Amino acid sequence: MTPTPAPAPAPAPVPTGRLLRAAGGVDLVLTRGFALPVEEVWAALTESARTALWFGPWEGDGGPGTTARVRLLFEEETPWTELRVEACEAPTRLVVTTVDEAGSWRLELKLSGTPGDGSGAGSDATELTFVHHLRTQEGVGEIGPGWEYYLDKLRASLDGAPQPVFEDYYPAQKAYFEDLTAE
Repeated sequence: MTPTPAPAPAPAPVPTGRLLRAAGGVDLVLTRGFALPVEEVWAALTESARTALWFGPWEGDGGPGTTARVRLLFEEETPWTELRVEACEAPTRLVVTTVDEAGSWRLELKLSGTPGDGSGAGSDATELTFVHHLRTQEGVGEIGPGWEYYLDKLRASLDGAPQPVFEDYYPAQKAYFEDLTAE
């Protein structure tokens, strides 16, 4: 009897982020594609029960100009953070500012979609562009791998796939993001 070989380990996640100069600072930009309709991805970004699967649940009002609280389930000690909704244009754009003891972060999520052709041969596709508006490049070696991890957790939650492990992202991707600051 020939032993069954062990499955090959999953390849290490590849960083995709880029830094773009912006008015008042720099933007950390990451994109992900999904073989799902825009509305499905939007729901995973905005419904508390769905955000709990990849980021953390939230409570409070979710409309523009309101403040909610988000429980960061995958951070040490699972802290709560305030989240102010700056803009909400369902199902294509969400802008929020988070505020906690570490300061504030302005985040923008933009969705664009391509509908299927209705024949069964084509399928819906959505692209998520995630932008972290930064004042400086300081800390991007830690911030970038974190967002890569969270966006891959989002993908896994939508695909029903195993969740990624943070240690595969940090410190492994730190140098990649630090090198972006030299460009």
